[in-house]
Amino acid sequence: TALAAGGGQIGSGLLLVVGFLTPLAATGVIGVMTVALTVKWRHGLWVQNDGYEYPLVLVATAAALAATGPGAWSLDAVLGLASYPLWWAALALAAGLGSGLLTRLVLHRTA
Repeated sequence: TALAAGGGQIGSGLLLVVGFLTPLAATGVIGVMTVALTVKWRHGLWVQNDGYEYPLVLVATAAALAATGPGAWSLDAVLGLASYPLWWAALALAAGLGSGLLTRLVLHRTA
C-alpha cells in the first residue's frame, strides 16, 4: 500500500506540475490527502499538534486547480484540453474523497 500511495502522490504531483489531465491529477491528490487527513483526524485541526490542517489545505488546493484549470503554460493547453467544464471539478472532488475514504475503510487496522 505504501508503494501505491507513493506512486499516487508522485504521479499526481507530476501531472499537476506539467498541467496534464488536470482533473485526474487533482483526483489523485485529493484521494491520497484524504487518507492522510483521516490518519491525522484524531489530533485535531492544527498542524502544530500533528493535525489535519495541511492535508486539508492540499485537498482544497487540488479542488481549486480542478475548478480553475491548468493555465496557459500547460500540456492541457498545448493539446487543447485546457477548457474542462466545471462539473469536472465536482467529479474530481467526489471521486478523490470517495476513493480516499474507501481506501481508509478497507485498509484500516486497529492497533
